[in-house]
Amino acid sequence: MTKEQARNFPGDDDSDIVARLKGASKKYKSAGGDVEALKPTHLALRQGELLLIVGPSGSGKTTLLSLLGCVLYPTEGCVCIKGTDTRDLNDRQLAALRRREIGFVFQNFNLIAPLTAEENIFTPLFLNKVAKEEARRRVRQALDLVNLDHRRRSLPKQLSGGEQQRVAIARALVGGPSLILCDEPTASLDSRSLDIVLKELRKLADSGKAVAVVTHDLRLKDYADKVIHLQDGKVVEQTGGKDGS
Repeated sequence: MTKEQARNFPGDDDSDIVARLKGASKKYKSAGGDVEALKPTHLALRQGELLLIVGPSGSGKTTLLSLLGCVLYPTEGCVCIKGTDTRDLNDRQLAALRRREIGFVFQNFNLIAPLTAEENIFTPLFLNKVAKEEARRRVRQALDLVNLDHRRRSLPKQLSGGEQQRVAIARALVGGPSLILCDEPTASLDSRSLDIVLKELRKLADSGKAVAVVTHDLRLKDYADKVIHLQDGKVVEQTGGKDGS
């Protein structure tokens, strides 16, 4: 049985679920009344799974990703990360869970210009007070995972767009999170860099991470296990994987 078959085998338990939305929705107040950015949504994201979240601008993609990343609270329903109902956590506990379990990769890389690649990757470990020798080991490991050890002393301006994005991926990985969330990670890349970064994201999933990617680029479909389509804040289509209900 292949890993994909095992993931979808009837009766499979939920032990491999990293993130789950249970009827999670998000409303914002505005002068004209409440705006429902995301309607009640059920979704499960599993270890070794690469999920694409697609849809037009304003469809709720970033809201959904932000709920998965625990940077927004749902208006209704709940978000569970590795079996923990985040409604049971205070702000400090939620921040600790984000640092421990979730890595973020952004469209514009968000690298710190005066720092080298390895210094950028080291930054979250410094903030989390990881011991220096352990931090060095993790940085080297993260650079190796994205095949950039030879560029470790380069500044962001000396790196191509694809290399900068791979540094950003390494920075997201260095803390050992279970869940990697990517917001349009290929939008600023040329075609050659795009292919490299897509393979890196697929490799992350194959290593056991749960990876969710918001994108307009449907070329990513070839690398995904599951694709959900959003329209006006509602999941209108889901292909691959389990239904998350």
